[in-house]
Amino acid sequence: MGHINIEIKARCGKPSKIRKLLRSLGADFKGKDHQIDTYFKVPNDRLKLREGNIENCLIYYQRKNKRGPKQSDVILFKTSSDTSLKEILSKSLGILVVVDKQREIYFMDNVKFHIDNVKRLGSFVEIEAIDKNGSIGKDRLLQQCECYMNLFNIERKDLISISYSDLLLGINSNIV
Repeated sequence: MGHINIEIKARCGKPSKIRKLLRSLGADFKGKDHQIDTYFKVPNDRLKLREGNIENCLIYYQRKNKRGPKQSDVILFKTSSDTSLKEILSKSLGILVVVDKQREIYFMDNVKFHIDNVKRLGSFVEIEAIDKNGSIGKDRLLQQCECYMNLFNIERKDLISISYSDLLLGINSNIV
């Protein structure tokens, strides 16, 4: 199933502040999820297998690396944690990097929020305005994303243009 996101990722020095704001706004807390995202070596874009207590799926996505709100074109395939899919993908494609994170998941209407603590990287917040069927449109998604960025007082210097996988690869190759 494919859909469009407008999203941001930012360093988060005070996750408790974001958590408190989300709760005060009545966000629907879906829970805490320990997620292992295994990124595979593919010639284009990104392919990862997410294994968690709440979310389990194979995710293919296209996204340009840029600071601030950016579009992601996403295809999700729901999986279960007891399949041999990881072994098949690992043997056929090879593993690029593994991201290990603790994630809090919140929703408000079509907007998904993550408060992440990523092993070796630290704390982050993500805002994903999601259009699953083309009924919302990119302009509205952008407005939603920018509205929450302002509400959370996310500063431009804290925005991250790349994925956690790219950040970890930078650490591994000392490019950060």
